[in-house]
Amino acid sequence: MSPLEIASLIFIVTILVLATGVPIAFGLGFVSVTFIFFFEGLDGILGMGEMFFGSLSEFTLIAIPMFILMGTAVSSSPTGKDLYKALDSWLYKVPGGLVIANLGACTIFSALSGSSPATCAAIGKMGIPEMQKKGYPDTIATGSIAAGGTLGILIPPSVTMIVYGVATETSIGRLFIAGVIPGIILSSLFMLWSIFYISRYNKKNNIKTVTKTYSLMDKLRLLPKVLPFMIIVMTILYILYGGLATPSEASGVGALFCLVFVVLIYKMWDIKKIWNILKSSMRESTMIMMIIGASALFSYALSSLYITQSMAEWIAVLDVNKWVLLAIVNVFLLVAGFFLPPVAVILMTAPILIPIIISAGFDPYWFAVILTINMEIGLITPPVGLNLYVINGITPNVSLSTILRGAFPFVLIMMFSIVLFSIFPEIVTWLPNKMLGEVQQ
Repeated sequence: MSPLEIASLIFIVTILVLATGVPIAFGLGFVSVTFIFFFEGLDGILGMGEMFFGSLSEFTLIAIPMFILMGTAVSSSPTGKDLYKALDSWLYKVPGGLVIANLGACTIFSALSGSSPATCAAIGKMGIPEMQKKGYPDTIATGSIAAGGTLGILIPPSVTMIVYGVATETSIGRLFIAGVIPGIILSSLFMLWSIFYISRYNKKNNIKTVTKTYSLMDKLRLLPKVLPFMIIVMTILYILYGGLATPSEASGVGALFCLVFVVLIYKMWDIKKIWNILKSSMRESTMIMMIIGASALFSYALSSLYITQSMAEWIAVLDVNKWVLLAIVNVFLLVAGFFLPPVAVILMTAPILIPIIISAGFDPYWFAVILTINMEIGLITPPVGLNLYVINGITPNVSLSTILRGAFPFVLIMMFSIVLFSIFPEIVTWLPNKMLGEVQQ
């Protein structure tokens, strides 16, 4: 069999195995070991155990459990509720102000937690019932939270960006910086669409959504609770961008202070609650580490069977414009994101795609943002669409089809942003180049 025929067979078998619901790490590991054993015999799999653990020995990977601990501590506290209330008190006069408050809370909470499902759950539990109570349609109430939650994998500090950096051997600090402006732009576009939609809806249905006013004291009352966590995020970014510490060191400090602030501000002295935070963080970290290890075996299998090299050669000899090539890559990522979580897609595809992207003249840090937005789309589109199911779980009175209709305009906005950042890549690269200097290709 030729390498491309083997690649097709591996792709089909991998999809079938993962479709059974087996954990991604075990599925990838099974496929890798099976194909290596079938084509190379017992000698081919002797070193795979050492390779699995060796892929987890990088010091950079310490940042993943630390940022997860930081996010779990915040999402286990009432921080999301307080953040939402604080923003609502300042934005209640704006058309669609409640939606804007929720999107703003999602944007800030995403930076704190780095997790899309956690953001949806934390902000949605409080925000969606309030929007429904004040007459907002279910589509925009649920769709805005589902879309706002996706910002967690783009706005730094982002676990997804760390995984990309490890998989492609690129600077995690530069990746974080690259996600700042696109994250702000995407969040702003979400808000602009929400203001436009709600203004038209209210005018058409003669609805007045401002039913409560807030005094200056009301607006200031909650700030002392949420400001410490926002300061932590800004401090981490300053430390990283200023070159004062590595991502691993900064993540450890951030996790410690978030845990301390959660205990002090919300008086979470119960040792069981603290243990649950640690246990949840350990479980999620272990899952991601297992996927990273299994993806190393998968990459080894593809390389050992000359699949990676053959695919790169095949794409390289395609007589197509680089923008056509980019369009093909985007379609591929979109389809992959429909079925697999972001971490799995990045670990499986980045080592193959990065050499192709660089040879086509594209910036790898710019591509990280493009890839991440594709993964965001996958979080709010079926059949996997994790955020859709999280929202459906916290609002069982709203059908999945209604949530999907509400999320669809935000999918279009994300697609528009991919086109925008492709036409004007400086939007992504300007800040990293300004702060850290240009990358020498």
